[in-house]
Amino acid sequence: MRTSYSCAATHYQLNYLTEHCIMAVAFFLPLSFNAASLFLALGALLWVARMATDGHLDLKPTPFDGAVALFVTLAAASILASPDRWVSFYNYYHLMGRYILLYYLVVNNFHTIDQLKRLVQAVLVSAGMVVVYGLYQYVQGVDISAFEWVDGEQFPLLKVRIFSTLENPNLLAGFLVVMAALAAGLGLNAEDRRCKAAFAVLVVALGVCLVLTYSRGAWLSFIAVVAAYGVLYSRKTFWLLLLVPVAVLAGQDVIMERLMSIFNPTDTSATLRIALWESTLAMIADRPLFGIGWAAYPLVYPDYDFFINNPGITIFHAHNMYLHIAAEIGVPGVLAFLALMFGHARLALAMAGSATNRWVGGLMLGVLAAIIGIAVSGFTDYVLYSPQMAMLFWLLNALTVVVYLNSHPTKNSIK
Repeated sequence: MRTSYSCAATHYQLNYLTEHCIMAVAFFLPLSFNAASLFLALGALLWVARMATDGHLDLKPTPFDGAVALFVTLAAASILASPDRWVSFYNYYHLMGRYILLYYLVVNNFHTIDQLKRLVQAVLVSAGMVVVYGLYQYVQGVDISAFEWVDGEQFPLLKVRIFSTLENPNLLAGFLVVMAALAAGLGLNAEDRRCKAAFAVLVVALGVCLVLTYSRGAWLSFIAVVAAYGVLYSRKTFWLLLLVPVAVLAGQDVIMERLMSIFNPTDTSATLRIALWESTLAMIADRPLFGIGWAAYPLVYPDYDFFINNPGITIFHAHNMYLHIAAEIGVPGVLAFLALMFGHARLALAMAGSATNRWVGGLMLGVLAAIIGIAVSGFTDYVLYSPQMAMLFWLLNALTVVVYLNSHPTKNSIK
């Protein structure tokens, strides 16, 4: 009896610690990648320890195990095509390992609505801290001349682009779009007026911070998120949510100048992107099956440099998520990725429509809108190139799977 009680107590303690490690990962993702990685490793060790204590392998099957396995396998196969297999392998096991580990940690250790609420709260509190620091940067001023993020001749009035705790304004903007989408879904489905007001304030703060990144592609993806809510929730919501960013954008000359430059064929950023896409398409045409190798884009780009012609400049990604993935791991690899992304989006849509719990329905609505935001931004940028953003993407997918597994009638339902 004592042995059984002791094992049960140990199981509970390990469950508790594993859950809190995963919440720490979610909290630190935009704040400190090293801290998030540390808690991810600790959470994995605790999970393994719990299974060892229980004496059996506790792994839940998901609807996407096949697609995940295919994506992981094709990405691994691309290493053989890399000009530097060690660089590709090193990046592969360091990055892909984190993504898949986080995905299955969440799927196998979160079972109740209270757990999901705590996890999402950790993400949103962290997002609030990112916003506060970003606004602090704007007030204090950030000299962007050293970062070469803006063509000074084309945008002489643009002196500050915030990036908060992320590496650059575009990554911050991608994060803000995802968080605004998530918070909007929860706010729209909240039953308590105070909760609705709190989420509304958070969405507005995220939107203001997004404007100050001056990331044009993210602005468009945010509009796509708003449009998605107009379709999925109500047209009134669409016009209400669209009114705020339009008012802000129209009220500042530098913002309007930046926005209208999207349609300027002489814009240096747009010209560079088009040139990168042409080079990337050439890579895909040369190696369509297994690609050029995971994380090998900076190594291979000089051979396809039709525009910059400067060996001293390193290009890390194609500024297009779909082309970049296809170039690195091949056309079959990008198709596997698309199956994962849109498969989870489709599942989130189904769960949003069938959820009997308003909070769960709002969460799924928010996850769906966030994935739509990532999908749209992928046409002009590749925010998932950042390990922090990629881990956030896999975390969102895992939330969808947790809701699905626990809403099945043969499973322990979320109540």
